[in-house]
Amino acid sequence: MNKVKGIKSSMGSVDIESASQKLKGMLSEKRYIHSLGVMETAEKMARCFGVDPQKARIAGLLHDCAKDIDKDKMLVLCKQLGVKLDAVKREQRSLIHADLGAKLLETEFGIDDEEIISAVKYHTLGREYMTDLEKILYLADVIEPNRKPFDGIEELRSLCEANLDCAMLFAIERSIEYIQHRHRKLHSQTLAAQQYFLTICKEKVTE
Repeated sequence: MNKVKGIKSSMGSVDIESASQKLKGMLSEKRYIHSLGVMETAEKMARCFGVDPQKARIAGLLHDCAKDIDKDKMLVLCKQLGVKLDAVKREQRSLIHADLGAKLLETEFGIDDEEIISAVKYHTLGREYMTDLEKILYLADVIEPNRKPFDGIEELRSLCEANLDCAMLFAIERSIEYIQHRHRKLHSQTLAAQQYFLTICKEKVTE
């Protein structure tokens, strides 16, 4: 299991050991191990792409903090905490954890860094104009070593070492294929992200 180390970030001292222990009580063992994998992967990617590795580490550790909350309780908490949900998220409650988790970073973990909060908020659906930290968390969530292998994962891991934008396009398109295969409704946010990264990658090819 990955070691959780104390760190200091630009937002001040962060007791990541305490945050890790609190998180452990909120998640299943499998999801906690996944979170540690994302934490380590996000940190490594951040160092490669000149992003604050400490922020990546915190975002990676806590990105799924709301994932194991009962779906009905999620709706109650969202109402209590002022987390707005659209119709697709209400219908597919597995999408709620990112928005709720971003809020819990503030209320449960005392984190007020907007870059970290935003990375957690968009780690499931993506969006247009993602920051590099947002891209790194999205991708680290998909490629961390504890993930069950899927078709294309090694190609994606290679892209994650070379180009964040093209890695995002690859990951989003695989996500869309998976959602369509399961006959679920695609969120407009993900479709907009796909078109955005498609345009970015086309521009890179023609440069």
